[in-house]
Amino acid sequence: MAITTLSSREFNHDAGGAKRAARNGPVFITDRGRPAHVLLTIEEYQKLTSGPASIIDMLAMPGIEEVEFEPVRAAGLYRPADLS
Repeated sequence: MAITTLSSREFNHDAGGAKRAARNGPVFITDRGRPAHVLLTIEEYQKLTSGPASIIDMLAMPGIEEVEFEPVRAAGLYRPADLS
């Protein structure tokens, strides 16, 4: 994924070029050198706003096997059952 940065002036002069660049990744549009807007394809926007994925989708993500995860046992949140 390529990230493109354009000034507001560059964006105004070549909106078509910005749209083409958005096919390859986000396009940051700056005002006075500071990021002000981001241009995305509708598909990328929908991925970002589609809501949380299921745990099954998250576990199937590429590269997930490289993530280190060591859960900490919560103390005091459980107690032995009284079966008397």
